[in-house]
Amino acid sequence: MKKNIGNVLALYPTPAVVVGTEVNGKVNWLLVAHVGIIGHDRIMLSMFKKHYTNEGVKQAGKVSVNMVCEAMLERADYVGCVSGAKADKSDVFVWHRGEAGTPVIDESPLVMECEVVDNYETETFDNFICKITNTYVDEDCLNGKGKPDYDKLKPVLFEMPGYTYLRTGETIGKCTGFGKNYKKEE
Repeated sequence: MKKNIGNVLALYPTPAVVVGTEVNGKVNWLLVAHVGIIGHDRIMLSMFKKHYTNEGVKQAGKVSVNMVCEAMLERADYVGCVSGAKADKSDVFVWHRGEAGTPVIDESPLVMECEVVDNYETETFDNFICKITNTYVDEDCLNGKGKPDYDKLKPVLFEMPGYTYLRTGETIGKCTGFGKNYKKEE
């Protein structure tokens, strides 16, 4: 039997990402765990309105979305704990400018540059709708078809109810493979 535990957000884990942008002309980073997919060319970054970084996202109209790997987790967690209004976080990561001009973390195994196309505001969150313009992947993290291989990427995942970081697990099968074997009982 299932127990009703209230309106708990439980669609987790999700990948932890570091959002890069500029605030008043200075590079700033923020760890974001509320990331969603919207179709095949857009994502949503849901960011608490009081974050300093939000102003930069609105000013610049573009962001980098840097996948967190374990090697960068301590620094990624730091940029999520410390406000850019109180500390200069521009040098926490080694970075360069991507083709769209966003700050891109060199160490991140997968980075998407995005154009911010809309902001769906709620009472407490800015929900930035972002169109992906460029995706960069470490070459050793691509599969034979030139697509990202998540067994090689090993993204850090975030789990909300317990506020914990997780590793990805093993591959259990191909999408649409399981359904081909299903036989409906009559």
